[in-house]
Amino acid sequence: MKQRIVSVDIFRGLTIALMILVNTPGTWEAVYPPLRHAEWNGYTPTDLVFPFFLFIVGTSIVFAYRERKHDAATHRKILIRSLKLIGLGLFLGAFILDFPFFKPFENIRFPGVLQRIGVVFFCASMLYLHVKPRALVGLAVALLLGYWVWMAFIPLGGEAPSLERAPNNWANYIDVLVFGSHNYRPDYDPEGLLSTIPAIVTSLLGIFTGRLLLSDRADKLRGMLLMGLGLLAAGTAWGLVFPINKALWTSSFVLVTAGWANLVLALIYYLTDVKGLKFGSIFRYAGANAITVYFLSSFITKLFYMIRVGEDQSVHGWLFGTIYVHDGLPLAMSSLLYGLSVMGFYLLVGWWMYRRNIFIKV
Repeated sequence: MKQRIVSVDIFRGLTIALMILVNTPGTWEAVYPPLRHAEWNGYTPTDLVFPFFLFIVGTSIVFAYRERKHDAATHRKILIRSLKLIGLGLFLGAFILDFPFFKPFENIRFPGVLQRIGVVFFCASMLYLHVKPRALVGLAVALLLGYWVWMAFIPLGGEAPSLERAPNNWANYIDVLVFGSHNYRPDYDPEGLLSTIPAIVTSLLGIFTGRLLLSDRADKLRGMLLMGLGLLAAGTAWGLVFPINKALWTSSFVLVTAGWANLVLALIYYLTDVKGLKFGSIFRYAGANAITVYFLSSFITKLFYMIRVGEDQSVHGWLFGTIYVHDGLPLAMSSLLYGLSVMGFYLLVGWWMYRRNIFIKV
């Protein structure tokens, strides 16, 4: 039987729950600051959520491919899973509730959360299978340094490159060059092509933590704490010259978020795998079908915005206004309560699937 690390399962499910929470407020007009993304540079707790998931993807790769089989069957499974993730992401971006049920081609956004997960999973898995651990560390460092040099020092159009939302921002330039108008915004895409390179390193850092957890070392907790604090300090220092920025997924952002991921995972590991405390099972259940739960939440939320109740209100708007909005209750609190209800519902879906041994491997 394969070894299970309870904390990893809980961490994965907790991350999915937080992804659902920050993506489904009652209204985007009233959201508490910690549940919003940073305007540009800097980060909020919300900005940690997606890198946390890519980090745990890397950790899970170690558990899934610990035997490091290099055969064609393993490669085929990795490729198929990656293509499924990309396909699901494109489906979400293209789907509309009107015949023929998909947006016109020119309005479809190509990048996205599931697309990035698919690409990162494929690259990180292949690197884990084929590159030795020490070389993998060197590659991660080289990618982060190379991305910094590319973004901050290589001229673009005869001008110094920008790290702001601007035409001479390398990340935006590459996205427009490759995808044209198929981006989140004309001036940036938070899941763009170039910024996927450092996102792969986020997953590689998760691989390093996964190798530590599967090792015979007695000081695993200490190792995670040291890695977390070291990455956090290095990323904060690097952020003085290469700003911490989620939209660009800067190298400093990679280190800071991986640092926090190690610290949070270390805390959960101490409470569950070391002390044997029983908590967080509801997150573990959701984590067992993480992508399925996330896809369902995204798809149904989209339906709730599309389906109309009357002439001028969506299902989402009707539910929020009817159940959650009350005189004397701050609108931001109503918005948060709606998000928590949605998150709680999908945690129950994850629990229901787990109890009935329904595990959908995307």
